[in-house]
Amino acid sequence: MKRSMRKFCITTLGCKVNQCESDALFRYLKETGWVSAEENADICIINTCTVTQKASMQSRQAIRKIIRANPHAKIIVTGCYAQADADDIRKITGVHYVVGHSDKHRISELIESLTQKASDDLFWHDVRHERVFREMPAIPIGERTRPFLKIQDGCDAFCTYCIVPYTRGRSRSMRPEKVLESLRLMKDAGYKEAVLSGVHLGCYALDLIPKTDLFQLLRQIDESEPIDRVRLSSVEPHELRDEIIQLIANSQILCRHFHIPLQSGDDDVLRRMRRPYSRQYFRELILKIHTLMPDAAIGADILVGFPGESDAAFENTYCLIQELPISYLHVFPFSARKNTPAAAYSDNILPEIVKTRTRRLRELGAVKRAAFYRQFIGQTLEVLVESSRDERTGLLKGFSSNYVPVFIDGESDLANTMVRVVVDNISKDNRVFCRV
Repeated sequence: MKRSMRKFCITTLGCKVNQCESDALFRYLKETGWVSAEENADICIINTCTVTQKASMQSRQAIRKIIRANPHAKIIVTGCYAQADADDIRKITGVHYVVGHSDKHRISELIESLTQKASDDLFWHDVRHERVFREMPAIPIGERTRPFLKIQDGCDAFCTYCIVPYTRGRSRSMRPEKVLESLRLMKDAGYKEAVLSGVHLGCYALDLIPKTDLFQLLRQIDESEPIDRVRLSSVEPHELRDEIIQLIANSQILCRHFHIPLQSGDDDVLRRMRRPYSRQYFRELILKIHTLMPDAAIGADILVGFPGESDAAFENTYCLIQELPISYLHVFPFSARKNTPAAAYSDNILPEIVKTRTRRLRELGAVKRAAFYRQFIGQTLEVLVESSRDERTGLLKGFSSNYVPVFIDGESDLANTMVRVVVDNISKDNRVFCRV
């Protein structure tokens, strides 16, 4: 590829881990002289997702859309869909390279070699044999104010509905000293907050020698303060130990924000999902967090319509969420994934029932979110202001430690600074308006 042809685009679907990896690729390309472009790019990277059938469909749509918008580009497809269905992607006219997770860190090498025809269009290995955590550059380049830092990859849980262990492999972790170094580099680059992300974050470091764990890492972060603020992404209920909760309750830099995948509030469904906790355990966990930190944001993932989920089982989930101080919900309809045990279950739920249950839970989530936000009217929150303004209102945006998204009428020089704001009012669509 000629040096004059230096335009690229990256499209990302799916989770924070994918976004973190895309951010690292974005940084590499910018630092080596490439220019980001939405159309007529020379190289396009699509970082795909396959966690549901809909995600796979959206990945295919994104691939075809990018090919149409960039007819002369080299098209590189990576991510979980590339890992799960590489042969299907290779059949899409216009795709030049398919890169699995084991080779994702080599995409930069692939780009530099495009001056010559590659010997193959497939860079793929069985990721289930991968035992090494592949580090990517920690410091992103772009407009993201709160960058993600991937500190763990893979999953050993093998829940019956989940394809992730097959597409991401076994749990692998970044060494603690490297995590701390990466956070310091982020701070030196001007960032105020980092989000620790992973596929199965609660299993962080259990693969390392000498053995350590997530609590020990968080304690080191709290003591050394390598950056102003650190937020956790999703942590499983049974891995959110008492010492982690207590540490966050007493910390000045660890965010008072917990995202906890429940999936179901019915014990029979949880057993069929192979989830190692009960509805009572989840209830006690949420109440424990709320008692220690009444202002903490507590989010939950819910999987609706799992095979065999009766009306009574769904109501158990609905009532559990209704009675607990949950701040927001992420609700997903069940999607059978090939090679998972649940794909062979015969007692599937009718689509119209799944749709109704999903709608009810999402409506409940909106009610919970509004109630959580309303308690802060008249109170002061410390907010990290983002670098971009809201397109609809023109106001500055920001997030508090406890994950309250706010809109501020202020000057642009507040971007990427911590400011104290007073919550004035909450709109009908749950938008939180503040003043400095």
